[in-house]
Amino acid sequence: MSISLLAFALTAPLAAHDVTPVVTTNYQPAPQVERNVLVPEGVIRYAPTMFPDRIVLLPGAAAERSHQVTWRTDSSVTFAVAEISPALDTPGLHYVATTVQGQTLALSTTNGDAHHHHVTFNNLEPDTLYAYRVRGGSHTAAASSEANGPEQVAWSEWFQFRTPKAEFAPFSAIYFGDAQNAVKSHFSRVIREAFRSTPEAMVMVHAGDLVNSRYGEHDNEWGEWFDAGGWANGMIAQFVTPGNHEYIEHDDGPRTIVPQWETHFAVAANGPEPLQRSVWYSDYQGVRFISLDSMEAVQSDDMARIQAEWLREVLQNNPNQWTVVTYHHPMFSVSLGRDNPALRKYWQPVFDEFGVDLVLQGHDHTYGRGQNHTEGTSGQLTRYGPMYVVSVAGPKMYLVSDDSAKFMQATAEELQLFQTLRFTEERLHYEARTVTGELFDAFDLVKAEDGSVSVHNKAIGSDSPLYLHRCSNPNKPRETRCWNGTEVIQP
Repeated sequence: MSISLLAFALTAPLAAHDVTPVVTTNYQPAPQVERNVLVPEGVIRYAPTMFPDRIVLLPGAAAERSHQVTWRTDSSVTFAVAEISPALDTPGLHYVATTVQGQTLALSTTNGDAHHHHVTFNNLEPDTLYAYRVRGGSHTAAASSEANGPEQVAWSEWFQFRTPKAEFAPFSAIYFGDAQNAVKSHFSRVIREAFRSTPEAMVMVHAGDLVNSRYGEHDNEWGEWFDAGGWANGMIAQFVTPGNHEYIEHDDGPRTIVPQWETHFAVAANGPEPLQRSVWYSDYQGVRFISLDSMEAVQSDDMARIQAEWLREVLQNNPNQWTVVTYHHPMFSVSLGRDNPALRKYWQPVFDEFGVDLVLQGHDHTYGRGQNHTEGTSGQLTRYGPMYVVSVAGPKMYLVSDDSAKFMQATAEELQLFQTLRFTEERLHYEARTVTGELFDAFDLVKAEDGSVSVHNKAIGSDSPLYLHRCSNPNKPRETRCWNGTEVIQP
């Protein structure tokens, strides 16, 4: 462009489609309203469409050989189709991709009629990087006034994931307590900081109460949970267990699991027959991850016993180097006024007998970690029983009981946290970090050749500025709570 033409371009009047300033009025803060989602009441934000969304990757029973993927579309898409390919350095993935078909479930919510799809990728090669995409609907565009153009398919983007090795090898995982309230508003930064802190993580563990939707009507909360995790949900294997807020309350019977659990999470169906949607395990590169359903256990002794019997079988035949169990309600409660004796009656003896290493829990909306029994007073303790951890990721915060503050090695109130687990053959290194990335608690479980485990505490005590962090909210909503979690979106 010459100088004269450039001058003309700079002085030419704005065309009708150019950007124009908007006349604004003075901003007025909105009144305080208790809300659990960013979506205003009566607004449809998460209606299903022909485009795939809510895509999540789940590990199979033998994760080096299989993974499951689930996603959502509107009801016009009546089939579940995905493509998977060895990941290439070129864009020609579709030339070598294999088409996989699966199953579709229908679910109607306040956001509309949806179809939820899932496929299983079987016969995978260990330690291999794969790329996959999932299919949505199709549209035939009008090419001219006389004829239609070709069918155009609404595929998702390509996601990548690496299968674990068939034998033990070091890797990292991330564990979250309850997200539950104000999920997109406040849990988003937790999961993003966790990924920034540990980008090499191959597994994310969620210890229940992913959302608050106890009555099964609040599909917006599920939309926000998937928004918060974003593309990471489809690239990092998600190991999930339900909490009490994934259950629907009934006036005339026990709670039942929300339909979104089955539609969103096609977990490996290797649990006991009545509970295969929520009780399951995955062997992942020398670590056995086990999900138990504590909601079923605390409302029914029969369900607690069935899970204990299944767990005994799973642990009797366990060739893995490490064993991690996750469920929602704590074995040893941290918060005021809570207790779950059925878990100690039925599950704790099995944990102790078979040497479970680490137990990851939620529900109490506080932080606490400790063991059933320790010997000695130094930072290195001879272990008896698993290390139990309770944590919270979302903004709903309770208060720590005086009793738990005495027997736990570390406790805290009013901290949004994520935890990283780094597995090596002899050592499980654990860190709890705040949402800003500050180290709060850390320990190592060190396993000897005979299978015995010692605990090395790393970052607890008066030298940690966050140790025994306590609630600072001057307007506590209840005697047992620091925050409800619903007053933080529009305060």
